[in-house]
Amino acid sequence: MNISGKRLEKLVKGCIDNDRKAQEELYKLFYADMLRVCLNYLPDDGLAREAFNAGFLKVFQSIRSFDIRKGELGGWIRKIMIYTAIDLFRQELKFERIDDQPLDTDDFFIPPEALERLQFADILTQVRTLPYATQTVFNLSVIDGFSHKEISEQLNISEGTSRWHLAEAKSKLRVLLQKADQNAGKPKERSEK
Repeated sequence: MNISGKRLEKLVKGCIDNDRKAQEELYKLFYADMLRVCLNYLPDDGLAREAFNAGFLKVFQSIRSFDIRKGELGGWIRKIMIYTAIDLFRQELKFERIDDQPLDTDDFFIPPEALERLQFADILTQVRTLPYATQTVFNLSVIDGFSHKEISEQLNISEGTSRWHLAEAKSKLRVLLQKADQNAGKPKERSEK
């Protein structure tokens, strides 16, 4: 996103002053990125759009608390979108509680050569096939860098449950991405005419 600091300050001030044009510009500026964030956390487009709209309402209601000297506006909005999506997820879907148990914490779970051959869209498609709770924990941990403590607080689950979902995601993704990698290496069959 390429917007000058002065322009951003003016935009934030306009939103604080309830200027509809400034609000519309801010909305358009962050639309694609923030909708993608919501789509990462929610199982279907309808819920993602609901979280996106609720998130932007929260942005406009609390923009006075944003301090341009203390942080980046996109990161602040992203955090609101993540928390809004998680809140909606929590209302709509339930997490399965898992007893705390030691897990194999294999951080290097996908061979690098497989990742080199796959496109981001291929990987995202495989992540989207995970169960919703597992997908959410994976996104929070791997994509957004939340700790298990933060995830457990946000999702109202134990840290052990968070660890289990992450290990489960890694295990399932390892298999799914290896299959996708094998399929990516095969020549496409020609259809007979």
